[in-house]
Order: sequence, then C-alpha cells, then structure tokens
Amino acid sequence: MITKIQAGRLVDPQSGLDRVADLYFDGDRIIAAADRAVIDQRALPDGDANIRTIDATDCVVMAGGIDLHTHIGGGKVSIARMLLADEIHSHAQAANELSAECEYLPAASVTARRYLDMGYTTCFEPAVIPCNARSAHAEMADVQGIDTGGYCLLGNDDVLLSMIADGVPQAMINDYVAWMVTATQCIAVKVVNPGGINAFKFNVRTLDVDSRHPKYDITPGDVIRTLCRAVHEIGLVHPLHVHCSNLGVPGNIESTLATIRAADGLPIHLTHAQFHCYGKDGTYGMSSAAVRLVEAMRQHPNVTIDVGQVMFGQTVTISADAMHQFENFRHASPRKSALVDVECEAGCGVVPFKYRRRQFVHSLQWAIGLELFLLIDDPSRVFLTTDHPNGAPLTTYPHLLALLGDRSLRETALAEIHADAAASSSLGGLDRQYRIDEIATMTRNAPASILGLTDRGNLNAGSLADIVIYQNDSNLERMFARPKYVFRRGRMVRHDGAVVVDSTNSSSAVAAESQTTLTAKLDCDPKAVQQFTDRYQESATMDLKRIWISDDEMSDVIGSVPQPASAGARVR
Repeated sequence: MITKIQAGRLVDPQSGLDRVADLYFDGDRIIAAADRAVIDQRALPDGDANIRTIDATDCVVMAGGIDLHTHIGGGKVSIARMLLADEIHSHAQAANELSAECEYLPAASVTARRYLDMGYTTCFEPAVIPCNARSAHAEMADVQGIDTGGYCLLGNDDVLLSMIADGVPQAMINDYVAWMVTATQCIAVKVVNPGGINAFKFNVRTLDVDSRHPKYDITPGDVIRTLCRAVHEIGLVHPLHVHCSNLGVPGNIESTLATIRAADGLPIHLTHAQFHCYGKDGTYGMSSAAVRLVEAMRQHPNVTIDVGQVMFGQTVTISADAMHQFENFRHASPRKSALVDVECEAGCGVVPFKYRRRQFVHSLQWAIGLELFLLIDDPSRVFLTTDHPNGAPLTTYPHLLALLGDRSLRETALAEIHADAAASSSLGGLDRQYRIDEIATMTRNAPASILGLTDRGNLNAGSLADIVIYQNDSNLERMFARPKYVFRRGRMVRHDGAVVVDSTNSSSAVAAESQTTLTAKLDCDPKAVQQFTDRYQESATMDLKRIWISDDEMSDVIGSVPQPASAGARVR
C-alpha cells in the first residue's frame, strides 16, 4: 500500500523543503510525488488508487529523529541498574509502576518506547568497550523498534598507547583502529579522557592535554592527534568523538581548547561540551566559558559539538572516565557509587546525582548548555543531547526544545535558578529562538550527515519512511512530546500518543520488526593484524580473536542485523 501524507508542512532543510505539500511512501521507502507510474500500478478496478491518506493539515512533517549520543546499552548501564536497584524499586512502588519504567534509567524496551513516543527512530551508544561489545550489542538489540549503533572506545588501551609510544608507523595504527571498529560492529571511534583512564591506574589523579603519561611518556594530545588522523585516513565518516580531559573541573576550557588544537585541523567532535566549558572566574571560582568555545569553533571549522544539556532532577552519571568519577563520588545522591576497571581497556564510574535548581553549580551548568545552543549560529554543528542519563533523561528533550524555541519560557526558567548563576550568565541577553527548520537540522539532517547515514534524516525519495507528523502548537514542549503520527519504516507505530500495531503492509512490517545495527566495514592489512595481536596478548586478559563479532553472530545470536552505513577508503 502507498501512503500519502496530505497537506502537511514538509520540513527538511537538507532537501530545501519547507512548504505545504504531499509526501508519499511505498512500503518502507519514500517515493517521489511525481512518480505516478508507481501509483498507477496500484490502481484498483474501479479506478481509485490503492492509497492510504493521512491528513496532515496544520501539521509539521519531519524525518525521524536521530540521537547521536545516548547511553542505552553495555556494562556501565547494567552496573548502574544493579547499584541503584533498591532506589529504582522503591520509587517504582511509590509511583505504582514497574521498575523498568524508571525515568532516568529505564529498561531497554522502555527506552525504545520513549524514543518512539517522541518521534526518534535511530540512536547511538557512544561508549562500546571492545571486550564488552557483545554485551552492549545484546542490550541494544532489546531496544526494539529503533535502529542502533555504537562507537568503539579506544585511546586508553595499552595496545594503542604502546604503539604511539614506540613510534610505529601511522599505517599500522590505522590498521589497528580499522580492525577494532569492524570487529566490534561499530560505526565510529570514541576516546574518553585520552590516556587519563589508563594513567589513573598508576595513581595519577589529573592529566592535562600536554601532561606526560607515567608509563608511556606520551600526552593526551598525542593520542588525540593520532586517533584523529587514523579515523580520517581509514575513511570513517564520523570524526573522532572526544570526551575531553578534566571533565567538570573549573577552568577546563583550557583543556578543551588544547584538544581542538591537538586535532591539527582534522575533523573532531567534542561530546557533552557543556561539561568541558568552565572558567574559574567569580565568587564561586567557576564561570561560563561558552563564549570562548563558540569563538574557537568560528576559528576552527573542523569542530562540531553536542551539548550534554543539564536539566534539573534526579539522574545517574555513568562514564568510562573513572578518573573524574572518582573525584565526583563524594557528591553522589543517594550516597553510593561504583568504580570498575574493565579488562584493563578502560574504566567505568557510576555516580547517582540530583541536579538542583537552587544550587549555584547546577544552575550554571544548565545556563552554559543553553548558551552553547543559542550562541552557535549553525545548527549543523551543534547537536541536541543530554548525554542521557548523565545530564538528564532522554524524556527531557521536548522541554529542552521549548527552552530553545521560546524566549519567554527561557526567561521564566532563568528567574527560577540560583540568582548568582543567573547573574553571571549571558543567557538573559540572548534573544534567539530556534526555528522549526533549525530544530530539524539539529535533530535530523545534521546527525545523519555526520554519521554518513544517507538513507535517513531527510525526506528524499529513496530514503527510509521514518516519518514523524507533529501537530502545530505554540507550546513546543507539548508539540514535540507527543507527535500526531510516527511512521517507522513505513509502518504507523504511534497515533496521538498511543501505540499502533500496523499490519497494512507485510513486507514493511517484517522490515520494521528486524533490529538493525548500523556499522562501518573497513579493510585492514592482514600482516599488521599479527603485530598488534602480539601486543594485545602481552597486556590483555583474553584472546584478541574473541573480540571479533561476525555478521552471523550479530543476526543469529545477538538478534540485530548489521547494516554498513559507510565504506572505508584507505589513504596511505
């Protein structure tokens, strides 16, 4: 059956669309409205085309949302659930609901439902440790109904650090990175506190971008430079995804700017930038450095960021950055935490946290995130994230969009935070209000582009029919919290907030029910594999070959079909 979305405002800046028009899709793919030949093939004997029509009058039609940084699977999420099992259960009992429905740490299936409820159809787990990749993918396979993918976590593993220290050729490091990304069925590479997690094991408690590692005598800057080059040269579309040094430390803007310089002009993506955007001015010894980061982005067009917006309320911080989670555990609320060393490849720190509206630091963090969103004038270079669940649960996205798109709401919220934080922020003087097309760019077009996903995030003919219809509403939070319709691969899965079981097209139904993992398939010099295999055996607790996850294992055992989203192009 062909579906016709009639008289909706189609918003897709990538395609130059922002007008009232009809949109057609056939099965799980969008088709051109002018393609009458396809429609005519479905003509019924009485002359009426076999078309389902959806009235989108006074509605906005967009592609499905894409979240490029959200913690939805893997060991750290499981550790957080175990650590907070009692709190989650008691809160669930008080609310007369299941523990799986926890607002800030929902079960995998609930996570999928909440994303679909908001019109999101693709999400990426940004921290897949190679030795734990199977577990991460298995949990993401339970996030059913949306496509997922992962970023391979490197930059604190002894193999890479030793190769950089020994001055091995870049080509061999490229082979190692390409092999790891392909073996772990990932789509990109992430580094957390470059070299710092490893240095923490040698009793180092802080490591600046130009500090020397106690064992390998290299700097975080060396790690960033090497990995940026590797990611670029092996042909990954997404730039190196960087969690900078000194997370949450007043004055860490200097580390962030040094990280940008270390990239040597190569593409680099700074994640949850709000946590790395602090000065040391003012009575409290902490201030906003948003203006400095924005100016650096103007000077360095190779840089993109996601914000990691803080929103007020209870959540839990989960991070591979064991060094700085160790610093933060004394602020835990409730008073419990966990630090885990994961097979010597990285770390994991879990610290429950409650952001309070009247606390100076928390208020300032909230304001800094909004400053970044509003000061960066190109919505294709700043991405909507809360670093779920670290800054806030994913369900706060509609309220965050309302804050960005409605200055009066923002001013009301600003008046409610800590007075000194409000006074030290430039937020009150920012008039900008995000337009609908800018929201579409930030949450659809740009995430697809930066990840090399040409088949989604837009309304082009041939793209997946992941389509969301929002009822026009001056209340943006209400508008984005409850789409009128959500279509997933051509199937209607939501209507006015209710779950819909749509079996009108059996082929698209099968496609929609099949879990998909978006990956990058990269080639690698077989001769180099043995060399870094020998290095791995010297420091690891398992055989390198056990890391490799085949396509058959992904689909037949883990339960998600790998789909290459970009091809590697080797540059020697």
